[in-house]
Amino acid sequence: MFGAGGTAGSRIVVEAYQRGHRVTAAVRRPEAVTYLPAGVRVVTGDATSERSVQELAPDADALVVAIGGGDRELWRDAAATIVGVLRDMPAAPRVVHVGGGATLIAPSGGRFLDEPDFPAEYRDAALGQAAALDLYRSSADGVTWTYLSPPPLEFHPGQRTGHYRTGTDHPVVDGQGRSVLSYEDLAVAVVDEIENPRFGNARFTAGY
Repeated sequence: MFGAGGTAGSRIVVEAYQRGHRVTAAVRRPEAVTYLPAGVRVVTGDATSERSVQELAPDADALVVAIGGGDRELWRDAAATIVGVLRDMPAAPRVVHVGGGATLIAPSGGRFLDEPDFPAEYRDAALGQAAALDLYRSSADGVTWTYLSPPPLEFHPGQRTGHYRTGTDHPVVDGQGRSVLSYEDLAVAVVDEIENPRFGNARFTAGY
C-alpha cells in the first residue's frame, strides 16, 4: 500500500490488518512510521517510482494508493506509473486509488472543484486527483482499477461504524442533504471493495 503513513492510509492499513490481511506499508520514510501494527511490513516505497511498483506488485492482490502532499502532478504521475507497470504484468494486482471528493458532481451539474466558491488552497490537489481519475478512465486498458472519492466537504477522522452507503459520481447524502464520512469508515469501504469487488474499472463514493 502506497501512502500508508498518512491519515487515510494508516487507517486502511489497520483495517486490512485487523481483518487478517497481509499488509505491506510503502512509505517514503519508514523510520518515521512507528504507529502501525507490529505485524505490518513497512518498506521504503514511492508510487511514482517504477522500481517501487515493480518490487511490490508481484506479491500483491491489490495495490492501494492513498498518497497526499506534493504538487499537482503527484497523483497523475502515480496513476501513470502504476498503470504503466501493471499493464505489462501477466497477473497484475488490481488498483484501489483513494482519490478526491472534489471530482464528484455538484448540484449545479459540474464538478465541485469547478464551483466558483471552491477553496483556492485545495484547487491544485483537486486538479491533480481529477487528472488521475481521467488517466484511469482513458488509459488503463488491461488494468483493473477502482477510484474511491470521499465526500467533497465533510470528511474527517472520527468513529468506525462499519456502515456506509455507496454512489458513483454524485455524493451520497443523508436526510439533511449532507455528505459525511469518517476516515475510519472510508477504510472499511476500501477493504470491503478489495474483499468483494463491486466497482471494477469505475469510480465510486461513500457516505452515511
